[in-house]
Amino acid sequence: MSKSVVKSKTLSEMKDKYIGKRGSQNREAYEHELRMDVLGRMIKATRQERNLTQEQLGLLVGVQKAQISKLESSANSATIDTIVKIFSALKAEIHFKVRIEED
Repeated sequence: MSKSVVKSKTLSEMKDKYIGKRGSQNREAYEHELRMDVLGRMIKATRQERNLTQEQLGLLVGVQKAQISKLESSANSATIDTIVKIFSALKAEIHFKVRIEED
């Protein structure tokens, strides 16, 4: 009777193997897409917490309901100005973090 050994890997190791090492073009694109998805979800959650419809938020920001819907799905096409306007309309603070990687 042989015992099977289960090897565990971290999420980072799996990303390195299947997406690419950190800093590679594929990995950077993946990480960017993930951050934009999270931002969209944050917009939606905050809007819902404030009991606003997409149309109401759009009116506050000065954009169409369709743009709010698109941003909530993925904020890829959003400008920083639009994101700031949205969170301002939601009366929510937003903080940006800039990280400079050293060579």
